[in-house]
Amino acid sequence: MKARRAYLGLGSNLGDRGKNLRLALTKLAQVPEIKIIRCSSFYETEPVEAMGGWFLNAAVALETALDPIYLWRRLQALEEEIGRPRERGQGAPRIIDLDVLLYEDWIYEDPELTIPHSAMHKRRFVLEPLREIAPGAWHPLLGRTIEELLQELEDAHRVIQLASEKGLGGQR
Repeated sequence: MKARRAYLGLGSNLGDRGKNLRLALTKLAQVPEIKIIRCSSFYETEPVEAMGGWFLNAAVALETALDPIYLWRRLQALEEEIGRPRERGQGAPRIIDLDVLLYEDWIYEDPELTIPHSAMHKRRFVLEPLREIAPGAWHPLLGRTIEELLQELEDAHRVIQLASEKGLGGQR
């Protein structure tokens, strides 16, 4: 399979959140079938439908030869390597959360995975970092760019860009 463009969302609200995101980025960069193209700044974000403290979030653009389900499974394996238990359930605090947001213009749905991510267009903590690296990325179901989705968003949760935090040691 040829390399395809995908966008990921990263988040952490347990422990050293910045260290957790940087570790996830390092581990992603070590996967032979993944090439990180760009990483957003880190954003401090108010929790949405989640327990625990504020999150650090980021977005990553990558190229991958993995199809969507294998990419998602690799992300789950990375989460477990970093220390995220599977049994804690949705909304539980997490050391790391890695989500496939978009995968080219694919629309994909099965019991385990939905692409585009089913709630991304409703969440400022996803759209702000994604706009930084890909404002023109296209949501194939809604027919809008990330920039347009953000302009239409009614989510009032706070999202603060951290100027001192850049993914991959300042490389963007």
